[in-house]
Amino acid sequence: MNHLRRHLLKAVGLFATSRAWANDQPSIPRETDMQPSSVKPRHVLCFLGKDDSLLHPPKAVAKTIADFNFEIDRTYSQGKPDPHMERSFGVSWDRVFPNAWSATDEAAVANHKAVLYVLSPPLEQQKSVAYSAAALRIVEEMIEAGATAVKGESAGVAHGLARWMQLAAECKAAARTNQGLAVTAAMSRTCRLAFAKRPLGGNSYNESVGFHLVGLPEVYVAKSRGSDRDAVKLTDEIADAMAEHGVDASLRERKLALSQGSQYADDDFKFNPYGIVRIEA
Repeated sequence: MNHLRRHLLKAVGLFATSRAWANDQPSIPRETDMQPSSVKPRHVLCFLGKDDSLLHPPKAVAKTIADFNFEIDRTYSQGKPDPHMERSFGVSWDRVFPNAWSATDEAAVANHKAVLYVLSPPLEQQKSVAYSAAALRIVEEMIEAGATAVKGESAGVAHGLARWMQLAAECKAAARTNQGLAVTAAMSRTCRLAFAKRPLGGNSYNESVGFHLVGLPEVYVAKSRGSDRDAVKLTDEIADAMAEHGVDASLRERKLALSQGSQYADDDFKFNPYGIVRIEA
């Protein structure tokens, strides 16, 4: 078994001979004045393909999906084009990373002939980074098997194939430490860049969506603080700190607090049960 695959199985608690990752890693601190939510996030991965063979991944890919306790959604997957995909991908492309997609990727969306959805199990907060790394592993294997476009539905973010493969490679590299393989803050960052979207322009804030997929609250930056690029820089800075030092310690140092009041219903895949950090003017 590949060493990283073995490590991720351990990290999500599915490798029977090892302790679950929750017993090996410190818990993510929470603000004591927030009522914990019972909602658990889920990855929804959308794959497009050139024909209906997409609906039947090769045995090795199907095994990866099953090993990580993900599942193929047979209800909404279809062996025909979805006329809404061009618009859906059009509003989902990552516009922060330079050249995150290309005209070839746009053409692949326009010319797709099949759609496959893959769902993760509900994510426990302490295992969410490991599951997101597993999701990236599935994306990588699906692309190698012939998927022509990929979108993370849980936050509505899409990258071109080359960018997805780059993120998968960075995630593998981030797992390597001097002490061996580990779920690291660098891995959390890579998974966040892969599956979360920022900035989304609201009425008063530049917002993130999808940070719950790595066990973190969203970060909303007041528009009056500067440009959307400024907001991205500050959002990533705070998210990196929370991943490395813990939510409570990072927010205490910056004199910030968590709040609730999400615009998304709690049955929406974009709903973040870990709250929102609002950065005011």
